[in-house]
Amino acid sequence: MKITAVRVREVQGTMATEGPFWEDRLLRPIDIYPEYRDQMPAQGGEQIDDRHFRLRQWFVQIEASDGSYGIAGPLWPDAARLVLTQLAPVITGKDPLAIELLWDQMHRLQVHGRQGDPMIALSAVDCALWDLKGKLMGQPVWRILGGPTRDAVPAYASMLGYTAVDMEKVAERASMIREQGYTAQKWFFRHGPMSGHEGMKLNVALVRTLRETLGDEYDIMLDCWQSMNFDYAVDLCERIAEYRPRWIEEVFMPDRIDSYAKLKAKTRIPLSGAEHEYTRWGFKRFVEKDALDILQPDIYWCGGLSETLKITAYATVHDLIVIPHGHSTPIGIHYSVCQSPIHTPYQEYLVKWNEVNQHFLANPLRPDHGDIHRPDAVGVNMELDPARIEKETEVRA
Repeated sequence: MKITAVRVREVQGTMATEGPFWEDRLLRPIDIYPEYRDQMPAQGGEQIDDRHFRLRQWFVQIEASDGSYGIAGPLWPDAARLVLTQLAPVITGKDPLAIELLWDQMHRLQVHGRQGDPMIALSAVDCALWDLKGKLMGQPVWRILGGPTRDAVPAYASMLGYTAVDMEKVAERASMIREQGYTAQKWFFRHGPMSGHEGMKLNVALVRTLRETLGDEYDIMLDCWQSMNFDYAVDLCERIAEYRPRWIEEVFMPDRIDSYAKLKAKTRIPLSGAEHEYTRWGFKRFVEKDALDILQPDIYWCGGLSETLKITAYATVHDLIVIPHGHSTPIGIHYSVCQSPIHTPYQEYLVKWNEVNQHFLANPLRPDHGDIHRPDAVGVNMELDPARIEKETEVRA
């Protein structure tokens, strides 16, 4: 059995919306500069009118000599091109089941690609290989990994794209999500250090509104998206501690590990983060500094499913919680149902983002009463739906 082809499929389609799909954006590190503070960057596509959102996505397809194939995606176009130019020559002609060998060879040949788009490209190839392996073995990936430890994993609803400054709408959306069966929600701050006292008041009002709306026995998480500085973060944590957040996430940019460690020593709110970190060596720095309570590798960014399993093995030695960032729900559930519930108590479900990222899938995976159930299909369950694809192009190296 050999890998005969590595393809990148560019697909386009249109998603129906009721008004603009994105209500608002999250706080960003670049917001310290006023010309960026009110920009609404494109996220996942383009709103072409109030009823239609245009999507353009890239998927990796790895084909074997018996005609079987594995799929991964979506990923960004720059990373997709690296799959073709840098990684396809490494793995073509080799055994698709030798995933450890292929990962190591791809990694060792990317001496300037230990992070960013090269690692995202490697992650997609790794995930496609796992999909292919499941199909070749006739099993869902969770079964190959030794699972399940449970049939379903509680999802926390991640509210990216919803307004975080209109408290009436916040209360309405939070209640709606609770009624769908979710037992936890994560909301994204809209304001940071450069928004001054008024921005701080709105951030605190968000947390207060969530606690008052959802009650005391409900998990609330807050995401800073790496946009705070140390003094602001200390002040914010002191102001919201009374509302008992389950965690506060990605307070600083990922290389500010010392700041994470100092903040962790100052606040009783658990700290989570490192979704923008890569490989076990990157996560090792956070663990050695005792900088986080909860690690959040993204399977599609940190090095794939193979590397996420290694990060988890190392983290759990230190009794840390690992809840991967939710770029891909389909691969995430195969990971989550194979982990101890004490170390992976939740799986992230980005409510709006999954409408985008799973649009082209034939069998999109959705929570049922707040739980994500393990799929029974072989592989990862990443087949694309031809009926949703309005245009397809094969990307060339």
